[in-house]
Amino acid sequence: MKKEIPNLLTLGNLLAGCMGLYFVMQGNVLFASYCIFISLVCDFLDGFLARLLKAYSELGKELDSLADMVSFGILPSFMLLNLVEQSCGAQCTTGPFGFYKPFLVFSLALMSAYRLAKFNIDTRQTDSFIGVPTPANGLLVASLPLILHFQPEYTAYILHYQGLLIYSILMSYLLVSELPLMAFKFKTWSWADNQSKYLFLIYCVALLVMLKFAAFPVLVISYIALSGILSLNKSFQK
Repeated sequence: MKKEIPNLLTLGNLLAGCMGLYFVMQGNVLFASYCIFISLVCDFLDGFLARLLKAYSELGKELDSLADMVSFGILPSFMLLNLVEQSCGAQCTTGPFGFYKPFLVFSLALMSAYRLAKFNIDTRQTDSFIGVPTPANGLLVASLPLILHFQPEYTAYILHYQGLLIYSILMSYLLVSELPLMAFKFKTWSWADNQSKYLFLIYCVALLVMLKFAAFPVLVISYIALSGILSLNKSFQK
């Protein structure tokens, strides 16, 4: 029975993702953001409990990827579609053939699927990630409606359709790139083994206190940048 506990949390992740899609279809991207945060908690706990209970299974691994595809691939894409449509107005269809530019955000869903399939067969990603993990994209996108609602002074920076489309294309590339990124998986709790992770968590708390919801995009960018720096440092030490 204990082996099913992580799978139940994974299903909770999927349920929250499905509910988020419902809220997006109702035009309520704020509640969709809350659903992504619930999915993030479930996604963290299912892996944590699987390691704690020694309940790892191939079924759980596949189920986790399917849930992540909905919660951190499809749902963020539809949320971005909503935000782009809010911001581009009549410009949505200008250009050759009247192409509906907001559809470019679906590149995130496509590359999330590719990234998750690749992760499941890539033996190099047991202790770290190669390419940005889909929850990082989900976290950044989920923060945008929260910033709009609670910190409206940043509205002009978020409801900028060119910026949102560029983000979609750039993040789509980073999802499937060969960029090494650290994973917050703790085999031990010692400072010596996890110094960079603990320092980054302290940085996260400080930034959240200062910037509130606006800290989340900065944290995701910082995570990618720090991982790149650590990777380069390891390369120079070899």
